[in-house]
Amino acid sequence: MPDYEHLGKGVYHLDSHYTGAGVASLYAIVHNEEVAFIETGIAHSLPYVKRFLHDQGLSADQVRYVIPTHVHLDHAGGAGVMMQTFPNAELVIHPRGARHMIDPSRLIAGTIQVYGEKLFHEIYGDIPAIEESRVIVAEHETRIMLNDRELLIVDTPGHAYHHFCIVDAFSQGIFTGDTFGLSYPDVLTHGKRFILPTTTPVHFNPQALHSSVDLLMSFKPERMYLTHFNVLPDPALLVDQYHNWIDKFVALTEQIKPVDNSLIPDMIDRMGTQLGTEFGIPAKVLETKLAMDIKLNCQGLAYWYQHRDD
Repeated sequence: MPDYEHLGKGVYHLDSHYTGAGVASLYAIVHNEEVAFIETGIAHSLPYVKRFLHDQGLSADQVRYVIPTHVHLDHAGGAGVMMQTFPNAELVIHPRGARHMIDPSRLIAGTIQVYGEKLFHEIYGDIPAIEESRVIVAEHETRIMLNDRELLIVDTPGHAYHHFCIVDAFSQGIFTGDTFGLSYPDVLTHGKRFILPTTTPVHFNPQALHSSVDLLMSFKPERMYLTHFNVLPDPALLVDQYHNWIDKFVALTEQIKPVDNSLIPDMIDRMGTQLGTEFGIPAKVLETKLAMDIKLNCQGLAYWYQHRDD
């Protein structure tokens, strides 16, 4: 069974298999014989990308753009191997992220410091450098043309300062990276999807995130193409909930006051309890499917609290 699906209007969803199935998406836009990949997954995602192209009768030469929304490795870790594979592609990247794609040594070193070298290579594989001549530094409101299809880049800080989103008017959708949070189709509340902010270290900024979400909604999108995970229809139905949870996460942090990281385990427990109570999520799901997201959220919130006056 293929690890991709057509969502309509030439947009395809692919599972990047980052740490497993159903965790991180990447997307392909196929339009008039040209291809753009939004997000890259990791180096180990490349075989799924190549299989997709083969199944669609497309060649590596037809890939025009590789566009990570930001340089966190579940979104951009596969950019280097993709650029090696697709000779005509250009990388489109945020101004604050470009240097990390051209010279990923600091990105690699920082991740190895967290995971250790062995686990780093097991999870992420190779992260080769990308030639500067093949990099498009996309400022706010840059317009990228995929043949005659316009992709509008909009700067969206809040989750990360090196984050942009891609507005695709043709499909009336937006590729949101982590700006519009996470919503797993197989984790539901009362049979419906819900959405949560991602406050991963080290750039979380609640005011900026609120503003970025408002900017995205100003385009009146009919769908959001989330990286975690898959397409989210009717975002207007969930945007108030999303704003509310940004505020709830901030309020939880300000109650706990994590002046040092020793209080993060307490934050994790309380966030899990809050989510379980509010959404009726079973404890088993909190301890498995959402455990890493909760942990990373709490680490990011603690970092924000400790540096909020910087």
